[in-house]
Amino acid sequence: MATAMEFFKLLPKTNCKDCGHPTCLAFAMQLANGKASLEDCPHISEESRKTLNESSAPPMRTVRIGTGDRAAVMGGETVLYRHERRFVNPTVYAVTVSDGLSDEEIVSRVGYAASLRFERVGTVFRLDCISVRNDSGDAERFSAAASMAAGSWDSPLILESESPSAMSAALDAVKGRRPLICGAYPGNMDRMMELAKEHGCPLALRGGTLEETASMAARAKAAGIEDMVLDTGAVTLKQCLERQTAARRAAVRKKFRALGYPLMNRVGSGEYAVALASVSTMKYGSLVIFDDLKPYEALPLFTLRNNIYTDPQVPIQVKQGVYPIGSPDSHSPIMFTTNFSLTYFTVRADIEKSKIPVWLQVVNTEGLSVLTAYAAGKFDPEHVAEAFRESGILDKSDSAVIVPGLVARMSGKLEEIIGRRAVVGTNESKNIPKHLREFMSG
Repeated sequence: MATAMEFFKLLPKTNCKDCGHPTCLAFAMQLANGKASLEDCPHISEESRKTLNESSAPPMRTVRIGTGDRAAVMGGETVLYRHERRFVNPTVYAVTVSDGLSDEEIVSRVGYAASLRFERVGTVFRLDCISVRNDSGDAERFSAAASMAAGSWDSPLILESESPSAMSAALDAVKGRRPLICGAYPGNMDRMMELAKEHGCPLALRGGTLEETASMAARAKAAGIEDMVLDTGAVTLKQCLERQTAARRAAVRKKFRALGYPLMNRVGSGEYAVALASVSTMKYGSLVIFDDLKPYEALPLFTLRNNIYTDPQVPIQVKQGVYPIGSPDSHSPIMFTTNFSLTYFTVRADIEKSKIPVWLQVVNTEGLSVLTAYAAGKFDPEHVAEAFRESGILDKSDSAVIVPGLVARMSGKLEEIIGRRAVVGTNESKNIPKHLREFMSG
């Protein structure tokens, strides 16, 4: 990212205020902080605009596979460590579909890929892409397999072939889907670049070494290819860690544009593939292609990816409000908890286990858990009562309010404020079903 003075040198320096800032220097400072856009300045020359756009671009290009809302977005990263700034685009996971399979097996394989879907703590995890691989060596068969896969899969596609003729046929079969063209190496690079430009698709490059891959990227950039993915060719954990770390450091710290693209790995299948995928996810990989991925392998990988790509500076939260669980009526119990995501979903799951309808009030504690929020003064009787007033939950039921056991001491004060009986609940969420049954029977 360019500095404020670098921006200032290329601005008109007229202090016209048309950008909404008092001086060009003030505007330059906002540009450097990412709080303003060059489009706000109507007087900047095209030459300066081009120079500034290039210098202010993130060190790693953002590349999209596919189109629309389900497009797989990779890259766009600006830092080495997530405590500096959150990583923005999670690693894309893809499973291979070979064109050597029968038609029925291809459809079944795509269906299996679509079924790799899990819900964990309110977040849906799913596979991002399928990669159609030209194992048959036949252009017609590759084209047919790509067409079948595209017809059964509404998410992004990857096409893997080192044959330009086979790739051309497959691209014609999936027009409009903007797949990743995967299979360019020094021997076929010219023709693959032509196909990428002709179809407007991103291109994956693979050299014998990281240096050769960077050279290929520079050559492709000079030829007009903007969207690229770099295959590190790593086959061991050591290679994966070293090559991807070297590439990210070169892009972020040294502003080496030839390596400023998303990185990919083919990892195969089995336990070692999961280990490779884990390292790639943790250390800068943007795309991982599996030969096969079992559900018991997928869930921990999805969970790892979710943890790496959350913002460590912002707790995961749910929105304050009333959440009816089951079909509560005017006599159903009223419970409340914090808006820390893990607390909310744990409490909700245990309420659902009881089979008793409940009105659950979530109180905004800025993502803090029950005891932490209470200690910080964000989960006291006044805050809870205010949340009740805003949501109108006390008008929905005439039941007593159940107070989390860990903050039992607030029950008396809460009763006074809301004018409703407050009953102390359980200390641990797992005991909620038993407590609710006793509450309803008593």
